[in-house]
Amino acid sequence: MTDPLFFDTDGLSAFLWIKGESLLTKLYPGRIFIPAQVYNELANPCVPQLKKRIDLIVDNGQATVVHMDYDSDASELYNELSENPKEGYKIIGKGEAAAIALAVERGGVIVSNNLKDISVYIEEFKLKNLTTGEVLKEALAKGLVTKSECEVMWQEMLSKKRKLGFASFADYLSKNQ
Repeated sequence: MTDPLFFDTDGLSAFLWIKGESLLTKLYPGRIFIPAQVYNELANPCVPQLKKRIDLIVDNGQATVVHMDYDSDASELYNELSENPKEGYKIIGKGEAAAIALAVERGGVIVSNNLKDISVYIEEFKLKNLTTGEVLKEALAKGLVTKSECEVMWQEMLSKKRKLGFASFADYLSKNQ
């Protein structure tokens, strides 16, 4: 798969919090796209270390911050998802909405753990989604990390209050082989 990857805030921050963004850049060279809304959320002055880490991969050309044109289909979809959803749908966060809108417009993949909020849209727009577990599983399969290194990263992410859906990487693997 060589589709562009559009990260929402939790999908990217899981790796930024543990200083694991280099794993993403090794796995997905030239494919990491960060919606401007996600960048802005991660540039929160309360967590300057995240902005520093994201700026480093952007400045090194390993990730690209993407903006939506004001009058584009992506912008319209973003506004719908984040402000005025169709009847029966709920408002989702700006980062998730931007990642979905850009993936729809550009034929990309969403990287998010927030399946509770976005799965209805993934299904509606027939999008592909990667979770942190799937990223780590792919890195393991490619020999970039060991199973024990994945477990350490998983536990560090959990300690940073990342919601991964499983208490351990081993649990994740046992349910997702």
